[in-house]
Amino acid sequence: MLGAPMRLPKQGTQREALLSEMRQRKRQDADWRGARTFSLVYPAGDEVDAFLAEANQLYLYENALNPFRFPSLRQMEVEVVEMTAGLLHAPEPARGCMTSGGTESILMAVKAARERAKSLRGVTRPKLLAPLSAHPAFAKAAHYLGLTHVQIPLDADYRADPEAAARLIDDDTALVVGSAPNYPFGTVDPIPELAALAAERGISFHTDACLGSFLLPFYEKLGEPVPPFDFRVPGVTTLSADVHKYGYSTKGASVILHRQGSDLKEHQLFFYDRWPGGAYASFAMAGARPAAPIAAAWGILRHLGEEGYLALAGKLRDTVRRFQEGIAAIPGLRVIGEPVMSVFAFTSDRADPYAIGDAMDARGWCLDRGKDPDTLHLMLSPEHARVAEAFLADLAACARDPASGGDREARYS
Repeated sequence: MLGAPMRLPKQGTQREALLSEMRQRKRQDADWRGARTFSLVYPAGDEVDAFLAEANQLYLYENALNPFRFPSLRQMEVEVVEMTAGLLHAPEPARGCMTSGGTESILMAVKAARERAKSLRGVTRPKLLAPLSAHPAFAKAAHYLGLTHVQIPLDADYRADPEAAARLIDDDTALVVGSAPNYPFGTVDPIPELAALAAERGISFHTDACLGSFLLPFYEKLGEPVPPFDFRVPGVTTLSADVHKYGYSTKGASVILHRQGSDLKEHQLFFYDRWPGGAYASFAMAGARPAAPIAAAWGILRHLGEEGYLALAGKLRDTVRRFQEGIAAIPGLRVIGEPVMSVFAFTSDRADPYAIGDAMDARGWCLDRGKDPDTLHLMLSPEHARVAEAFLADLAACARDPASGGDREARYS
């Protein structure tokens, strides 16, 4: 039975007692500092962590809602957007803003596409056309913003099928989506083909590069094959890029970019002045916005620079190769599709993958689960280099003798 609900205490608790309790509670959380998690947190080393802590502390209390009161935040946000736009080859008219994360960037991209379709093409019953593997934020956006969510089937390589997309697109389509890469399989959708389908009808196209935006450009510089995905692709109208993923910032930092800067103001901006409090304007869902993520994003981009990101990308690429080669060497295990960077899934032809995952969980490894097909999912960071051999040794043992499968559906949900 549940205990009595927590109530606000009549008297305050001493600082050290509270901090001690917080540390105790934290022990039940996943050990991301020990490189035991494979999503949610993207550590790049102690030196980066220390810098981020200082940047966050410097702007812990400010509010990014009002750029006139905190002009330093506005300047940093503009510069984060400009650095991101340059990295992703946005043309000179491009503009954008920061949001709290990939989901909010996607929500704003869908909102802007809906308004653009209504304004330019008279669409009143808009549809959102996104791959089956696209992030659930697109389904959430369709639900919140009143669009019909239409899913593009995947081909045999776990990429959106352009021929299926061509059959599904119509005059009510407000937005077509492609991922670079998608989360479940780490594959990049055929962005040029999908964007061309949209462009020939005057439809907006969004590249969801929340995962790839701060890694794929550096993979390309390292000579790795990277499918076209950014603003060099004709027809890409918006793009989402998370600084708090492979940009290695702390949580709460993403960017949405518009090829046409006017779309940011005309179709994304919310403006309201019919109340006694004066003019209210916002480019994102949130009103009050924490300042620390903006400062941390600006700081880490400047702190690492191109050379720092290249070094981390090289370390990560080598780590990914070691993991994938090690997985392929274990009888029965195989990687799904052709992932392009550090996000991928693998399955077993000999045992229940979820049972293997349970056995790995028991050894302290936090692997995510996927379905259709049943998979175990990894999203690697540079810090995983130091645990590769231990992980692969445990995985080999668990693949040979996995634990009981248990309730598969309950575990996935």
